[in-house]
Amino acid sequence: MAPKLTAPKIAARKVQNGGEPLVMLTAYDAPSARMVSEAGADLILVGDSLAMVVLGYDDTLQVSVDDMVHHTAAVARAEPECFVVADLPWLSYHVSKTETVHNAAKLIRAGAHAVKLEGGHERIPMIEAIADAEIPVMGHLGLTPQSVLAMGGFKVQGKSTQAAMALLSDAKALAHAGCFAMVLEGVPNEVGKFVTESIDIPTIGIGAGPDTDGQVLVFHDVLGIEDRFKPKFVRRYAALKQLGVEALGEYAADVRSGSFPAEDECYHLSDDEAEALGLYGSQPSEKEDPLSSW
Repeated sequence: MAPKLTAPKIAARKVQNGGEPLVMLTAYDAPSARMVSEAGADLILVGDSLAMVVLGYDDTLQVSVDDMVHHTAAVARAEPECFVVADLPWLSYHVSKTETVHNAAKLIRAGAHAVKLEGGHERIPMIEAIADAEIPVMGHLGLTPQSVLAMGGFKVQGKSTQAAMALLSDAKALAHAGCFAMVLEGVPNEVGKFVTESIDIPTIGIGAGPDTDGQVLVFHDVLGIEDRFKPKFVRRYAALKQLGVEALGEYAADVRSGSFPAEDECYHLSDDEAEALGLYGSQPSEKEDPLSSW
């Protein structure tokens, strides 16, 4: 199924020009992709955040291109109406332009409509190479999780005038290099607004305030599936982990009490077949019993 939006249409969705804010959510498999699509989101991000919320790692550095291809393909098989963006994972676009384009192509062949990478000026050659291969590319600035070791943790970025100006410089460079949109993560509201109003492509915020051109949140955070930690910028719209634990507990209790499965949850033989097997107290005849000659 073709998505409702294309990269050029997304690139034109600036709120200051009258565009409606973009809605993006992560999804990592077919069921979550169907839910996000049916909810009416504009974009799905197959994020490397799957390392933390699906695979149990402490950061996003552990996922490989093969992992991203696997999950991107699962999302694509759901045939969502959303525009699908897949993350290029750590070290998949750091070595050479050739390797970068090959890795981006793997994600497109898996079903993505675009790829996303993190970083500013230092990533311009890679962004240009991907764009030259006619693959839509989304940028990602601010708190870039793949830089967690260099940043010393998951910390808000752009908090000083100098840092904010550097962020703006990076944003302009990414737009000029060919990005059709960019994620702004973990920056002060004022910086999110400043950058958004200063570039021609849309910004999609996550912890970047209300004045970006769209918002993105993690599927598991929005639905309360992941409840061990709640970032300040997350708003939970459900408590599915709690509901799930309660439902699974009821199932366990029913199994232990013998109330599951009930009569209407079982398959049955016909009376004749049951009698032939001796299930009603009679014994199968020697002719019917293949074990009688043993």
